[in-house]
Amino acid sequence: MKRAILYAFMMSLLISCSTKKEVEYEVDPVAVAASGGDKNNQKSTTEFISIAYADLFNTEISQTRLVNLSIAYSSFGDLRVIEDRIIRNFLNDTNAVIPASISVSGDTSVFISNSYKKFFNREATAFEKYQWLQLIRSNPSTSPLTVYYSLMTSDEYRFY
Repeated sequence: MKRAILYAFMMSLLISCSTKKEVEYEVDPVAVAASGGDKNNQKSTTEFISIAYADLFNTEISQTRLVNLSIAYSSFGDLRVIEDRIIRNFLNDTNAVIPASISVSGDTSVFISNSYKKFFNREATAFEKYQWLQLIRSNPSTSPLTVYYSLMTSDEYRFY
């Protein structure tokens, strides 16, 4: 008798555990857009080099330098690597117009906003400003060079 009760209990437990209850959820549709806006046109080789140069030197690149860099750019297999090298070369040039340092005071937010306008032609979102401010406050050695390098080697900078 005990065995029959135990057997019935085990069977009911097994049946109740194996039964799935289907739950339906209602989800509201949400439109999601990239923070960079509708930038879907990739910059050509000459556009990338010319714009990067103009952004850092506040002047146009010479034709000779543009041709030389374009040849190097086109002859290299991995475009990300050559773009990185070009940006590093520009940033390390003593004629590049880069602020000396970032202050943790009120002008940090202005620096971030100006950098986004300069490199992305848009305002920084509240989240982007917050993240940069937190990074700069937690790591005072973060330099404008680091910020510029980060922005100029991002995917968004490669598009317009």
